[in-house]
Amino acid sequence: MKQEKGKITAAKAIVHCLKSEEISHVFCVPGESYLPLMDAIFDEPSIQLISARHEGGASFMAEGYAKATGKPGVVLATRGVGGANLAIGVHTAKQDSTPMVVFLGQVHNDFLGREGFQEVDLEQFFQPIAKWAVEIKDAKRIPELVQRAFRVAQTGRPGPVVVSLPEDVFLAKIDEVIFPKTIVPKPAPSQQDILRVQDILQNAKRPVVIAGGGVKLSKAERELLLFAEKFTIPVSVSFRRHDVFPNDHPLYVGHLGLGTSKGIIETVKQADVIIAIGTRLSEVTTQDYRLLSAGQTLIHIDIDANELGKVYLPKAAIIADCKEALSKLLEIDIQPFWHDWATSRRKIYEQASTLPMEKRNVNESVIASLQEHLPQGAIITNDAGNFAGWLHSFFQFTEKHTYIGPTSGAMGYGMPAAIGAKLAYPDRVVVSLSGDGGFMMTVQELETAARYEIPIISVVFNNRMYGTIRMHQELHFPKRVIGTDLGNVSFAELAKCLNGNGIQVETEQQFTEALLQSLHAKKPTVIEVLTDPNQISVTSTIEQLRKRVDSI
Repeated sequence: MKQEKGKITAAKAIVHCLKSEEISHVFCVPGESYLPLMDAIFDEPSIQLISARHEGGASFMAEGYAKATGKPGVVLATRGVGGANLAIGVHTAKQDSTPMVVFLGQVHNDFLGREGFQEVDLEQFFQPIAKWAVEIKDAKRIPELVQRAFRVAQTGRPGPVVVSLPEDVFLAKIDEVIFPKTIVPKPAPSQQDILRVQDILQNAKRPVVIAGGGVKLSKAERELLLFAEKFTIPVSVSFRRHDVFPNDHPLYVGHLGLGTSKGIIETVKQADVIIAIGTRLSEVTTQDYRLLSAGQTLIHIDIDANELGKVYLPKAAIIADCKEALSKLLEIDIQPFWHDWATSRRKIYEQASTLPMEKRNVNESVIASLQEHLPQGAIITNDAGNFAGWLHSFFQFTEKHTYIGPTSGAMGYGMPAAIGAKLAYPDRVVVSLSGDGGFMMTVQELETAARYEIPIISVVFNNRMYGTIRMHQELHFPKRVIGTDLGNVSFAELAKCLNGNGIQVETEQQFTEALLQSLHAKKPTVIEVLTDPNQISVTSTIEQLRKRVDSI
């Protein structure tokens, strides 16, 4: 196609914007409605297109890439069918505050509104689960609206933006423009804000920090550590944000998630002052919104004004970037006298989170082996499921940016997210943890990893059931098992069929040997761990659940 002087196609303009945002990888399942955009990527050597097996897997890869890099994950799909398939990744990015930009090919402008082939009103479809959704029908507005998409995805509370483009728009000619890289604003607290926090802490006796994903997004881990150490304030972390604070630090007091031990929860319940930093105080973090009480004083710091007061009424509500806020809080003038409080709560955490010398089940053995043998800087991703309870309870995250998990609780997330993380950091070991139920939902992406030579390690805990749902089934409808049993699948053999390595293990020694072998593999490896179906959670067996229900 002949290039007019000073003119480029809309597709080429989008690629120019991707380049200006320093996007290195784009994820997709190919679709005819946006072929011109794929063709434009072909001409840009700085961007690699990763063609997945399913749009849901592609969106999880993009989300994992975004969590690993801090840059927006970019995913492409076609019309209503592709868009519907990747909606799970959009929902995850929304709940996890992950920057993401989705480009969807739409039916031709001439066919819109006629229920054309695969037509869905994509703007309306995605509005409830995206931060912003827009359909660009006029190519001249591409520079304006695509730049805005990247700005909205990254500023304030980050999230997913969906851009729908009718297929005829991609080849339309527009004036060539220069796209500036998005500069993310970093609002700082006022002096009044800082003095208000100082006044509250001067009268505190048992303060505690709840640190969330905003700390990671603003790269404020160092500032959080300095703040905690300067004022001897114990730090807990919100659901699946373990790596915002070193777990082996004397001031770390635990993770507020599913199945968290009572002692760790009591730390927050007994606190008189709670400093919530970069967390929306979600349902899981707040234990079904029952964690905080009216007698406690809340200081809530978040970059999004909409999050302040949404769940709990704060005495000090501060709209600020976490790094800016923590840097300013280091200047306050108080003398902490709660050292005994911090020490005692750390002991409670250690009692709850130390693995026994004699491992009680293979799940504990796997966590112990990972803790001992994973190299420095290794990244762990995980799916949703009860298997994650062992990771959450016992694994010690001691370095920042080493954990990627879905606060949305999305099954099928772990392995595709590991692919995204490994592409972001090819020199680091990346391990995903999944149950057999969740792993099967996106298992086809193992072939994607093999095809692009992405040597991730996937640990699959196989108990042949949807374990989390079975647990709740036994609690509410004991012995009435329906729909939660699964068939016997050899995931080790399945991995080999998908061009990866596969190893089945049952003991700690077997797992360790498989792990050490896979650390140096050149292609993806699945380590299938055969687990006891009766060991339904960290603390209970199915038999114990049934006895508990019978005794009520």
